[in-house]
Amino acid sequence: MKPTETDKSPEDGQAAKPHLGRRELGAFMLLLALNWLLVLLLYGASGPPRVTIPYSPTFLAQVQAGNVTTITAQDAAIQGTLKHAIRYPARAKDARATTAFSTRVPDFADTKALDAMLQEKGVVVTAKAPPGTPFWETLVAGFLPTILFFGLWYWIMRRSGSGSMFSFGGSKAKKYEPTSERVTFADVAGIDEAKQELAEVVDFLRDPGKYQKLGAHIPRGVLLTGQPGTGKTLLARAVAGEANVPFFSMSASEFVEMIVGVGASRVRDLFAQAKAASPSIIFIDEIDAIGRSRGSGAFSGANDEREQTLNQILTEMDGFDASTGVIVIAATNRPDVLDSALLRPGRFDRRVPVQPPDKDGREQILRVHTREVPLAHDVDLDALAATTAGMVGADLANLANEAALLAARREHEQVTMGDFTDALEKIELGTARKLRLSESDKRRTAYHEAGHALVGMLSPGADPVRKISIIPRTMSLGVTISAPGSDRFNYDKESLLAHIKVATGGRAAEEVVYGDETTGAESDIRQATQLARNMVGRFGMSDAIGFVTVLPQDGDGSALMPGVSDVSERTKQRIDDEMRRIVGEAHDEAVQILTDNRERLDSLAEALFEAETLEGPDAYAAAGLAPSPGAAPPAEPATLVAH
Repeated sequence: MKPTETDKSPEDGQAAKPHLGRRELGAFMLLLALNWLLVLLLYGASGPPRVTIPYSPTFLAQVQAGNVTTITAQDAAIQGTLKHAIRYPARAKDARATTAFSTRVPDFADTKALDAMLQEKGVVVTAKAPPGTPFWETLVAGFLPTILFFGLWYWIMRRSGSGSMFSFGGSKAKKYEPTSERVTFADVAGIDEAKQELAEVVDFLRDPGKYQKLGAHIPRGVLLTGQPGTGKTLLARAVAGEANVPFFSMSASEFVEMIVGVGASRVRDLFAQAKAASPSIIFIDEIDAIGRSRGSGAFSGANDEREQTLNQILTEMDGFDASTGVIVIAATNRPDVLDSALLRPGRFDRRVPVQPPDKDGREQILRVHTREVPLAHDVDLDALAATTAGMVGADLANLANEAALLAARREHEQVTMGDFTDALEKIELGTARKLRLSESDKRRTAYHEAGHALVGMLSPGADPVRKISIIPRTMSLGVTISAPGSDRFNYDKESLLAHIKVATGGRAAEEVVYGDETTGAESDIRQATQLARNMVGRFGMSDAIGFVTVLPQDGDGSALMPGVSDVSERTKQRIDDEMRRIVGEAHDEAVQILTDNRERLDSLAEALFEAETLEGPDAYAAAGLAPSPGAAPPAEPATLVAH
């Protein structure tokens, strides 16, 4: 189940990275020592030892006595030889007699008088030019910057994974070889329709001759669409695992660089690798990063790196031969923004939607992700699947992992149903905060959440109340959870109006009980406003607007210029008026319901204040109402209102 990239080893043909060991470091230090000794032998001092004597009075006295035979001057430094050896200092026990000496002429000395004295005594005087810059310094100054530049460039290339400075345009795709632990369709659950669509691709990769002899051509490109977390990447890996072929995976954003032409070069290199390993699969994740409609940007054109990369992909897919055995699978959650050239026949001509799983699919996914988890006897995956409506594969995998982590922190030997329900609350509602509310704030929060719950219990079309809590979590002080007994894929007008009415129930309870308003209804107002706007502008549920769509879907924009609306100002005003009317009427009805059932509201709020958390049956009992059908098991918060 766990897809892993093929391990690299020297047997697989990949050399280990070079590094300095102890032997290499010791040999390097030995060479440095030998070099130092060689320099001493070649350039060390030769002849008798030279003693340094003061200029005055020793040097001048030796010249005056005629004991100096030769001197060599270089700037202020003087070296010379004596006729008779001297010992300096004379009283030092370790001083040796020598005829070689050195001294320095002070800046204030009378050099003319010294010159006259030297000539008078017949001293041979030799002058040397000032020393120039050593050759090794010139060599280092000339070549060191260049060496450092190339060293830095090589290090950057190695860190970026290019391997060398000359492979900057090479593909960064990860290659997964078929192994004994490969991903198969058995590891993909809950999306059976998508697996059936891709079974033909697997069959072609296994036995292409069966199709070619009948003149059939397998689709060159398969586009997987769906919301994040539905398993598009895992499904592509499963296709490669079922067909037992190499799998090249790369994100679309990895093609594009600042340098124009690098993306196209990487596309060519990727397709060349795939053709050399055919039959194989190329998987491009988030293809909308480079596959957006061309010409839509303000600075788009032939020199745009993204468009050049897209053009190269189109060219490579056009160049596919029927016998190549390379199939391109791409994934995106924004198919509406893709360029039409990508979607025409001959390229990504097969589109496979990967939809969120239903209840049975969620149960299958949970079984896959809990295969290695020790489950307690009280864990009911069927009931757990019913509580997670709307969750996709990634969410369910996270749920199983959070439950296992929670069980480990509690030092359980097995993961219990309580661990799963607590993990679900943490994911959906957030971690409980250690926040101590005053008694007045706590009671007001209880009335707020009781208002949501009681309006939901008494409104036809509203989802059953599953849980009420006034334990602070993340940014909310309380929460009311309502959800249907089974998956719902279509909502009528009565249900939507009931959802808006429930959202206004918290503020309505505060007005009925306290006669004023607080800021706690912010998220409720936002939820009610958005739902009312969609009813008017997208669902055609308003007589004032009619059976038309006047609000763009996500990602849609004006056909002429981005940011320019196709809706008139008069229509916008009607939308605002209808939205206010719907929300206002729902709020008035919620106030009326709570006013007529004030005793039930007080009873439910008091029970919630004492217990802090009430499950569905307990909440109905506290309100003096019969439980709604299917209200017993806790469910995923399809409708969640927080204070």
